[in-house]
Amino acid sequence: MADLDLERYSRHVLFHGLGEEGQRRIMQSTVAVVGCGALGSAQAEMLARAGVAALRVMDRDFVEWSNLQRQALFTEADARQSVPKAIALSRELERINSRCQILARVEDFNPSTAEEFLAGADLILDGCDNFQTRYLINDCAVVLGIPWIYGACVGSYGAVAPLIPRDTPCLQCIFPEAPAVGEGPTCDTAGIVTPLPKCVAAVQVGEALKILSGSRGSVNRALIAFDLWSNTWQRVAYSHRDPVCRCCARGQFDFLRGKQGTEAVTLCGRNAVQVLPRRKQRLDLTLLQRRFSPLGSVTRSDHLLKLSIPDYELAVFPDGRAIIRGTTDLSAARSLYARYVGE
Repeated sequence: MADLDLERYSRHVLFHGLGEEGQRRIMQSTVAVVGCGALGSAQAEMLARAGVAALRVMDRDFVEWSNLQRQALFTEADARQSVPKAIALSRELERINSRCQILARVEDFNPSTAEEFLAGADLILDGCDNFQTRYLINDCAVVLGIPWIYGACVGSYGAVAPLIPRDTPCLQCIFPEAPAVGEGPTCDTAGIVTPLPKCVAAVQVGEALKILSGSRGSVNRALIAFDLWSNTWQRVAYSHRDPVCRCCARGQFDFLRGKQGTEAVTLCGRNAVQVLPRRKQRLDLTLLQRRFSPLGSVTRSDHLLKLSIPDYELAVFPDGRAIIRGTTDLSAARSLYARYVGE
């Protein structure tokens, strides 16, 4: 490493678990972060400061006022301008570490985008807010042989689990089925305390640095769960890989192949639904703006078009996605999409 890098990362070099060789490995690594909200923005900031060579960040959403309570690096200006989270995050990351190559994607992480986005990464970090996306990450991780680190948070509860293909159990070994809708708390029903996402992200990034630096023997082989309010911590050690796991044992990558999942999903912490087009497409926002203008209040940026009508707001992206605010009813959201955007 150059003297400047030695100075910048001197505290890592001094740490016995890393040293100069471990830091050198980190500085040659590429990490993909799925989701740029509370977890993903905190993960990306720590990794940029740690010196990774490249960060890929993907998120479908834009910054809103309610995000500022907990989502690192976003500003009031970002919320006022509805800046896509991946764009807002990449701007701040470039200011933090100009040597870190940032690839920002304002897209939905789905079967048509996932494998290409993750291919070639050394590690994947889970910054998403739903099990459908996590199962898709898991399928890709097993197919591509890339380690990933699960993370979740709601209320004051957080959980982290490092998952290494062909070494540890995969996510479907641990959770064969996703929690049923309405079965557990969500950001909508339970809220979330400001420090929790950074706590979860810190544990995730700690495990990430072990993997990236070549210290896999130090990786925690357990699910860590904790509650900041009740001051409880629990470590649930992994059992062996499930010999009949649909994903890692039988190779049934149902989420990656599009055999599982839905075309509309509710968004955590929001009275909103995202609707996905049936086929990958590119919308002409200028033409759509003309069509929307007589219908209600329309605002336009380089990244999205927003239509405000009584009781609802539609934010439409160039890739055909729409976030429909004002409902959590999937059928109602699909109907609004068909009515205003089209089939």
